[in-house]
Amino acid sequence: MIKVVRAKLHGITVTGADLNYHGSITLDPEICAQAGIYPMEFVEIWNRNSGARISTYVIFGEPGSGCCILNGAAARTCQRGDVIIIAASEYTTPDRLYTLKPRILTFTAGNRVDRVLRYDVFKGPDRAFDFRTLDITAGEDAAALEPVPILD
Repeated sequence: MIKVVRAKLHGITVTGADLNYHGSITLDPEICAQAGIYPMEFVEIWNRNSGARISTYVIFGEPGSGCCILNGAAARTCQRGDVIIIAASEYTTPDRLYTLKPRILTFTAGNRVDRVLRYDVFKGPDRAFDFRTLDITAGEDAAALEPVPILD
């Protein structure tokens, strides 16, 4: 088994940090639904401003609010305004990589979804596992034929 990314929120902005809350990250459930992230699911969080990396679980906040609030001990790793990456993962076998279709959301100011991307693993001409990122913002059928640049 290998651990792979299943869903990702790339470049979401922290809207709050509540040290006195009893743990977790509070996220807008509409954003989570679009990416495929579930309540109580453990996620990894990478702070692009500080380099901090943590793991915690998701709880849902106010729908449509764009909230991204670090709670409890996690609040020490992120400040309001920090830009973070949140990744949900799963364990699978390498042969199943061809059927996984992780969704990646990117964000504008105010934590509004800017683009919807999908990671795609396929058998390439020179290797068994090749990789590309597809822009599916306009829907799965409108996926770019050319790979879009990988975001860092």
